[in-house]
Amino acid sequence: MSVRPVTFYFRGQRQHLENFSPSMTVLQYLREYISENKTRQTGTKEGCAEGDCGACTVVVGELVEDQLQLRSVNACIQFLATLDGKALFTVEDLKALTLGTDADLHPVQQAMVDHHGSQCGFCTPGFIMSLWSMYENEIQAPSKDQISDYLSGNLCRCTGYRPILDAAQQAYHYPRIALEREKVIEILKEIEALPSLHLEEHGQHFFAPKTLAECATLRQHYPQARLIAGSTDVGLWVTKLGRDLGDMLYIGQVTALKQMHIINDQLEIGANVSLTDALSKISSFYPDFAELQRRFASMPIKNAGTLGGNIANGSPIGDSMPALLTLDSRLRLRCGEQTREIDLCDFYLDYQKTALQSGEFIEAILIPLHQSSDTAYFKFATYKISKRFEQDISAVCAAISCELDEHNVVQSVKIAFGGMAAIPKRAQHAENVLRGQPLTMERMTQAQHALEQDFQPLSDGRASSAYRLQVAKNCLQRFYLEKVQAQSMTRVEDLIAVVAL
Repeated sequence: MSVRPVTFYFRGQRQHLENFSPSMTVLQYLREYISENKTRQTGTKEGCAEGDCGACTVVVGELVEDQLQLRSVNACIQFLATLDGKALFTVEDLKALTLGTDADLHPVQQAMVDHHGSQCGFCTPGFIMSLWSMYENEIQAPSKDQISDYLSGNLCRCTGYRPILDAAQQAYHYPRIALEREKVIEILKEIEALPSLHLEEHGQHFFAPKTLAECATLRQHYPQARLIAGSTDVGLWVTKLGRDLGDMLYIGQVTALKQMHIINDQLEIGANVSLTDALSKISSFYPDFAELQRRFASMPIKNAGTLGGNIANGSPIGDSMPALLTLDSRLRLRCGEQTREIDLCDFYLDYQKTALQSGEFIEAILIPLHQSSDTAYFKFATYKISKRFEQDISAVCAAISCELDEHNVVQSVKIAFGGMAAIPKRAQHAENVLRGQPLTMERMTQAQHALEQDFQPLSDGRASSAYRLQVAKNCLQRFYLEKVQAQSMTRVEDLIAVVAL
């Protein structure tokens, strides 16, 4: 591993940066570092500095199987050093795309003007970049649900969103102006050939290995180094808490950790696979995972964050863990050349304490793919309860899976919750009530009461203890009505439609 500058594509050419703090964010680079050189890239705004409001949204390009993948991310919590080998696009870049055309503005900008999608204008550059990522990724005009997904990370106080949704569809009616990707791909391939990155500034190291072996060796030599993937949580430690992260080990360039495979009837997801890709893949095998996939977080957060990071973080309100617990997921942990597997239910020891040993890291998440038979019927569901439908932290996140025989007797059952204890946790007492018994409403009511033995949830700003416990009980009843009685339950979208009437 050699010392070299951070190298990435920006403003049509390779950029080489050195002598900066490894914890500098992309937003700081755009608004402060560059401004010292009189270029002043201030279109990207700082609103919340925690990845919630979207005013800082930029688009990052990355080579995936020799093609350019463009995705929106939050510049405020992305570390500049993680741009190495990637391409960065901001709202100023859209002007360059119109050169040589008859247009004064890019179609997404012109549509926003024509439909009055901007009022105070502070949030507008972030909206524009989210819309541009959609414009580049969706060749045909998307549905309003798709548009809402792309804009899930952008907040606006002024417009009420209707003009922005209209503008998003109208952009496809103007003459198309697309990014010329070939030049970007050519430069990224040149950067890809560079050796692994190692920065050192005032005694702080930033490592970005490219191979699994290199990553494992560095982890052993620097066990105290902070592992960095999407930095959707760690970024806040810098922007909100002012922490010194010390040495950092960035796993985002380790190709082996970005793969997904199906081996021996199980889905293996590398620790650095993005939440966007991982949740989508899981949903393809477990369709009832789809609602959680959509509501997990905003699109920019899912684009940057990783499933491995969400699991390793150990937060009691991480939304992926309850579902993965009920699917009998396991983790492959690596230390040097040695690996071991552990059940996810044994991984969490206490509040944000895990079974990871010194020099060890998560290599892959292993999810069994359920194989139903004639005499066993598999039922699975996830439920997320939060104050807002989109882009909100759960008060309670529930997941339930069970296998029934032809007589409706429970052969196996797993019930897990987030937000109910110091760790993501299975409801063992409730499971014991149901296991081996016919699944009736009376039996489910007994399981609801058993939850009082499994959990004594705390009260905080998101929900009271009593509310959490009642919601958890309601999730069991809903599961029974939806999955066993096959009753169609009213969804949040239906309620919104009724209120609108």
